Amino acid sequence: MNIDVVEILKECEALLEGHFLLSSGKHSNRYCQCAKLMQYPDKTERVISIVADKVKNLNIDVVVGPAMGGITAAYELGRQLGVRAIFTERENNIMTLRRGFEIKPGEKILIMEDVVTTGKSSMETVKVLENLGGEVIGLGCIVDRKASEINLPIYSAVELEFETYEANNCPLCKSGSTPIKPGSRKFSV
Repeated sequence: MNIDVVEILKECEALLEGHFLLSSGKHSNRYCQCAKLMQYPDKTERVISIVADKVKNLNIDVVVGPAMGGITAAYELGRQLGVRAIFTERENNIMTLRRGFEIKPGEKILIMEDVVTTGKSSMETVKVLENLGGEVIGLGCIVDRKASEINLPIYSAVELEFETYEANNCPLCKSGSTPIKPGSRKFSV
């Protein structure tokens, strides 16, 4: 099965061009908004099947998606693998496990994200899950931006490298453009 993930992302208008303020504080001329993909269950199923194929032999007990972007991705991966799928979310800007979700000691966990850039949400989620006795065995994602320093195996549907700039050295700012802040994480400039 040969699936062109970039083409699907383009069809869904999930690959954006412009001037973006990332959660890391850096700026970029491109952004991937996977929510635009996940409004189409059939396309989402096809893209996440790539990740499912890569992780199907890992004996995963539960897939955990960091909110917001990881919720639908984790659900779909869990559905394809036939395992439980839950999510973490921020409470007072701190990642936590709520809503009666539980991790049993020793459970093998795969974190599933929409896009991995710095890995901040993923690593916050790892900490929560390991503190509950879970064993995080890897990170799945639709898009790996190849900018993280995560010390876990990463299983992505596609790898995309976008140019990023420090805010004080951004050529887009220097040309008079003002960045917009996409995504769900609260951030103060």
